[in-house]
Amino acid sequence: MLHNGAVTDHDDQGLTLARIRFAEERLAGIARRTPLLTSATLDAEVDGTVLLKAEMFQRSGAFKFRGAYNRMALLDLAERDRGVVAYSSGNHGGAVALAARLMGIPAVVVVPANGMAAKLAAIAGYGAELHTYDPATEQREEVAAAIAAERNLTVIRPFDDYDIMAGQGTVGLELFVQAGPDGLDQVLVPVGGGGLASGVATAIKALLPDTAVIGVEPAAAADTRQSRLAGHRVTIPPPVTIADGLMAEQPGELTFAVTSRLLDDVVTVSEEAIADAMRFCFARLKIVAEPSAAVPLAALRSGAVSGSGRRTAVVLSGGNIDPAKFAAIVSAPQAATG
Repeated sequence: MLHNGAVTDHDDQGLTLARIRFAEERLAGIARRTPLLTSATLDAEVDGTVLLKAEMFQRSGAFKFRGAYNRMALLDLAERDRGVVAYSSGNHGGAVALAARLMGIPAVVVVPANGMAAKLAAIAGYGAELHTYDPATEQREEVAAAIAAERNLTVIRPFDDYDIMAGQGTVGLELFVQAGPDGLDQVLVPVGGGGLASGVATAIKALLPDTAVIGVEPAAAADTRQSRLAGHRVTIPPPVTIADGLMAEQPGELTFAVTSRLLDDVVTVSEEAIADAMRFCFARLKIVAEPSAAVPLAALRSGAVSGSGRRTAVVLSGGNIDPAKFAAIVSAPQAATG
């Protein structure tokens, strides 16, 4: 089904390069084309060439804006008038709130009562209504569904939606262009619910079929890796990790179908390696990477993925973190990474 020349969220064709290109058209002039950063120190350390896709410079401070805006651009006028509801640990909520403000759409964001203060403040600052829930006793999806039913709102899911995934896939389109004629040997991407990994893998595999796309998770939140090994989606206990954006207990149904087919591997990294990667970004690149964003760089620097002799793109997915928490992580005594 087509709507103004674009694939709508109502069709069932799945995630394709065409769908991602339609998303790119919707985001043109609205989302930022984020830069690729390089570091001679990093290249020497891994004995290869590393290109860092800096999504902390995206609007709302993370890649999530791409998918949220793309999905909400497909709402019809009646849906826009009624409004939307999202649930998020932070970045998706901020992205939905900003996209809603830009489009003049009322938005409610369901957030954990113990969520990171900086991320919750950003959501509220964009003008969304915050609705808190207790993660110990409530499921955020159920809370959002109840609000949607009561107010007749459209639920904007954080990852398990083809148009969310397509928006995130525009990161892959940009990487393809920015990498230039030398191309890429491998792309490392963080995996939480799987929306970013699905989108990037779909774009890269279509445009650079010989390029490996590798997902990276915290060892303490390895639901996608465990699901790959089991051959089906598994549910893990609530993860405890500094990477608060990668705390999914189960891969998405739609995203896992994509990542299980297109990712060449999923590896894990320790909490110490994540913190060390954050320190590197701050000390050497002069940028703030939130823990979830540092995860794929941690894989490269710790040796979980080899960069030797390879041209590697690393997706640094965002930079939204409370200043005090960031300072505590990067100033903590360094331990051996692995």
